[in-house]
Amino acid sequence: MKLASTRNAAIQATFLEAAHQGLAPDGGLFAPVGIPRFADAADLLKLDFQARSVEILHRFLGDELSRPEVEGLARAAFTFPAPLVPVRSGLSALELFHGPTLAFKDFGARFLARVLALDTAAKPRTVLTATSGDTGAAVASAFLGVPGVRAVVLYPAGRVSPLQERQFATCGGNVLALAVDGAFDDCQRLVKGAFEDPELVAGLGLTSANSINIARLLAQLLYYYEAAAQAQEGGPLVIAVPSGNFGNLYAGLLAQATGAPIARFVVATNANRVVPDYLDTGEYRPRPSVATLSNAMDVGAPSNWERIHALFRGDHGAMAAALRWGSRTDAETRQTVLDLDRGGYLADPHGAVACGVLQAQLRAGEQGIFLATAHPAKFRESLEPTLGREIPLPKALGDLLDKPLLCEPLAADQAALKQRLS
Repeated sequence: MKLASTRNAAIQATFLEAAHQGLAPDGGLFAPVGIPRFADAADLLKLDFQARSVEILHRFLGDELSRPEVEGLARAAFTFPAPLVPVRSGLSALELFHGPTLAFKDFGARFLARVLALDTAAKPRTVLTATSGDTGAAVASAFLGVPGVRAVVLYPAGRVSPLQERQFATCGGNVLALAVDGAFDDCQRLVKGAFEDPELVAGLGLTSANSINIARLLAQLLYYYEAAAQAQEGGPLVIAVPSGNFGNLYAGLLAQATGAPIARFVVATNANRVVPDYLDTGEYRPRPSVATLSNAMDVGAPSNWERIHALFRGDHGAMAAALRWGSRTDAETRQTVLDLDRGGYLADPHGAVACGVLQAQLRAGEQGIFLATAHPAKFRESLEPTLGREIPLPKALGDLLDKPLLCEPLAADQAALKQRLS
């Protein structure tokens, strides 16, 4: 698997090199030079999730890793299901929150942790990540207690749900949680700045666990095949992706390019409409994010849009033809949560955004799937007033309530981060 920087095709790396580096040396993101097309995609859908995952990963990574190594990675990382749950006729939710931290990020973070662990001779390493919610929990869980690794999670103070914060800020040990005085975009800027500092990268063995790391996205590609495998025979599949940093959408587009039978993707955002506005007008204008109910999508400068832009070779017309898109306000999100609940399905705010946009974009005869990316109980503070009832806490979340927060405050300043990391 050869990868090249989105900013300079001459800068290339193998998969393992890219996974360890995270960001390309020129500040670009690593993306596949060529995407394989699986002529037997229909046969792959007949396999169970783990067997299919091993086969797909081996096709990508077979030049670097043996099949037993790939099988070990997949079977250790993907130990939980991704059920497709019918919501009503022609509409289903792909539930991606059945992993240990109850969010879709478990797929990518657990796979990445095991990829990095293959290099047993590596010097001590710092895994640095920014989170707008669930990434921090998944990374903390995946790397907690891993020898020779320190996991550092940057998050916007006061802008993640209390339960999300407790999932990564109560760990201690080799997990350091830094509450940044700013928005998620500030956290992301600090992470990118750290990777542009050669002294810091070399001294700390710095690598990223954000979706800028290609290993996470390769793992996420797999559940799009699972969605297609569980879908009923019939109309074309249209999948709505709740989008913030756009790594999840990029993974879906990779799956589609390899042959997964997905007819269309729907870009679903909240009030942070940078990408829908670009698709509407052709003008890409990153801007400061605004806080919403679907906080994990509160991103004003989505890093993975660079990969999608490169995938379409910068052709706005091709992007607009291949995608559908829309956004939802908080009021519209609450209404979708209520409508789904009355029909017997409880959605988190991010899934509700995706569902709302999907229903507006779905055409006659199509099968609609929206990604349910996090357990609704993680957002009970915002959902319970809307629903007028309590949401029971799963044990994994209830156990966190009495644990003390171990986070440290951090100014949104590059020098402050470097001093704390060094």
